[in-house]
Amino acid sequence: MMHTEPLVVIQPSRSWKLISLKDLWAYRELLFFLTWRDVKVRYKQTALGALWAILQPLFMMLIFTIFFGRLAGVSSAGIPYPLFALAGLVPWTFFSNAITQSGNSLVGSANLISKVYFPRLLVPAAAMLAGLVDFALAFVMFCVLMAFYRVAPTVQVLFVPVLVLLTALFALGVGTWMAALNVKYRDVRFALPFIIQLWLFVSSVIMPSASLPLKWRRLLLLNPMSAIIEGYRAALLGLPFDWPALGIAALLTVATLLYAIYSFARVERSFADII
Repeated sequence: MMHTEPLVVIQPSRSWKLISLKDLWAYRELLFFLTWRDVKVRYKQTALGALWAILQPLFMMLIFTIFFGRLAGVSSAGIPYPLFALAGLVPWTFFSNAITQSGNSLVGSANLISKVYFPRLLVPAAAMLAGLVDFALAFVMFCVLMAFYRVAPTVQVLFVPVLVLLTALFALGVGTWMAALNVKYRDVRFALPFIIQLWLFVSSVIMPSASLPLKWRRLLLLNPMSAIIEGYRAALLGLPFDWPALGIAALLTVATLLYAIYSFARVERSFADII
């Protein structure tokens, strides 16, 4: 019996590329499908459904207000502390959920990855994009709270889409890197919630960085989420922007994303074998 070579071999390129826009565009419908799947699965068989997207930052805001706003008397730059806290918690909740879901996305899609080829980057990207639905719902709740406290938005609110893009790109970078590591080292699944918990306390969610000594503020520049969260407060509540900190955050975001894609591309071909 004669053996013939296959006419078409489907595999990722052997030459390393940061990202193939042509491949991603060709599989754009799959990205939409995976995103929609993640949205539906997230709240499947839950009694409250998408309300969890609102309840999570809302209850965190209440706890922070009681312990840090009332008991500890944390400064909130003249803004009512519930509004101050929620302005940080809404983007932080999106970021933390996005990297958690992205970090576990490849392992959760093992059956799909082991059967067919497609750009594996779509899996963590879809997990991140699904989190934007929760972010939109929580943002509506924040707008309601702004109306309750009679805080009117200024022209600075036009900068919010840029901040959302920065948050999404940074979450994609961290989530993609964690996803690649999680395929080989399943410890990542257990370490990630702990890391995110610690990360919260160094991200200017509880208090403004201006209330810290100068040496600690300089260290916070290494954490893009700190400047990004303060950027949200400036855009939504009319506070002054810290443009140098936002510039550093943007550079670190791009660097993180490029490194994550590089690390991801190096091990992508082995996913189907070890997942």
